[in-house]
Amino acid sequence: MSSPTKQQAKGAWKQFKGRLQEAWGVLTDDDLDRYEGKRERLEGYIQEKTGEQRQAIRDKIDEISRKVKYNF
Repeated sequence: MSSPTKQQAKGAWKQFKGRLQEAWGVLTDDDLDRYEGKRERLEGYIQEKTGEQRQAIRDKIDEISRKVKYNF
């Protein structure tokens, strides 16, 4: 059985993924699951897909992370 802490973390990850997909529609669940816990790689992937500047991507991820209280 999962502990409440693990369940909370899993719920936060799902919320975080949803918000990332809202921000960058090109991201799929598979993309995000592949980069779970690998922030720099995710930033690079988003940059490659969108052409957005890395700092802008970082700032947006930080903002989303704060809103859903997900430590990425």
